[in-house]
Amino acid sequence: MAADYSSIIANLKQKKYSPVYLLCGEESYYIDVISDYLENKILDDGEKEFNLTVLYGRDVDAGKVIEQAKRYPLMSQYQLLILKEAQDMKTLDELSEYVKKPLSSTILVICHKHKKYDKRKSLSGLVAKVGVYFESARLYQDKIPAWITDYAKSNGYNINQKAAILLSDFLGTDLSKVANELNKLFILLPSGSAITEEIIEKNIGISKDYNFFEFQEALASRNVEKANRIVNYFNSNPKENPLARIVPMTYSFFSKVLLCYTLTDKSKPSVASALKIAPFLTSDYIKAVNQYSYPQLAKIISTLREFDLKSKGVDSGNATGPDLMREMVFKILH
Repeated sequence: MAADYSSIIANLKQKKYSPVYLLCGEESYYIDVISDYLENKILDDGEKEFNLTVLYGRDVDAGKVIEQAKRYPLMSQYQLLILKEAQDMKTLDELSEYVKKPLSSTILVICHKHKKYDKRKSLSGLVAKVGVYFESARLYQDKIPAWITDYAKSNGYNINQKAAILLSDFLGTDLSKVANELNKLFILLPSGSAITEEIIEKNIGISKDYNFFEFQEALASRNVEKANRIVNYFNSNPKENPLARIVPMTYSFFSKVLLCYTLTDKSKPSVASALKIAPFLTSDYIKAVNQYSYPQLAKIISTLREFDLKSKGVDSGNATGPDLMREMVFKILH
């Protein structure tokens, strides 16, 4: 069956196991969590010695995996076979022959990371019939703050909205990276603690005053002084705030502002609905609509496309990343 993450974990906690799991997709976090759960919970330490096998796609072919899968467990109800980095195995779809009649005593876990599995091939359909097919989709940037809030809550912590956005803007969409940073905070803080911008700044090193969230607000309100202060901070930390990261985020912001400009109703609920974001996130978009005309917004979009190319070395001449960032912000604001 095709399944979602919550139902898979719920079944595993009830010890309802399937003979085959095909875990695939662009977001590796959920693939790792499910795989780690299976590896750590199904077999005890004594059983693992004889009944846990971990293979890597680059090192084996389908024949080797099938041979191992057809073995019977030794002094255990199950043998667990985990195929990691399955995307590197050229003969992966040939596992279909085994999946047609899998052993009930073998739990085969196929971890296919960083991209979707080609559903035109037979393996995914066969797994969906006899086992669990799970596709782990990458979350869009605007969904990350809510994910951070839920993750903190599930671990017994609270995080305010601005702090969640701060983390999201700094860490991006890599859930493994986000979870790792949050887990560090969970170790430092007593259970039930509230995670604030000040705690994040102190323990993770993200400035609560000089970050993309504040930069976006400065551009939205056309606050030249604030925008330039933040740009200077970005340029003093180019590895953490490269132009190649700032440009697409700025482009995403102004693209949404342009969409808001076309709305007849520019109230918070209307903007939130159009952009598919929470109402509390709409303030900067509404500010920008009131600060920029439609021709100015169109020009800004063109400017950002230009600097996207320059950030990749196209027609950038001898200009450095900091030089280009300053020039880009000047063109946006003037």
